[in-house]
Amino acid sequence: MESIFASLVKELVHDEDYTTRDEATASTFEDIEALDNRVRRHSSLGYVAPAEFDRTHHQTDR
Repeated sequence: MESIFASLVKELVHDEDYTTRDEATASTFEDIEALDNRVRRHSSLGYVAPAEFDRTHHQTDR
């Protein structure tokens, strides 16, 4: 978890100037859900991005 928060601060929060907490929350959610969880490869999934893992997994279920 510390690694994710360090990356979040370096890549997103540090360069932004949020005017409200809601704005910061929305931006953080977008970064984690739309980008990191869909694109970044995860070692627990065999170094495959979660979106690709889901596509592969759901195709074999059919």
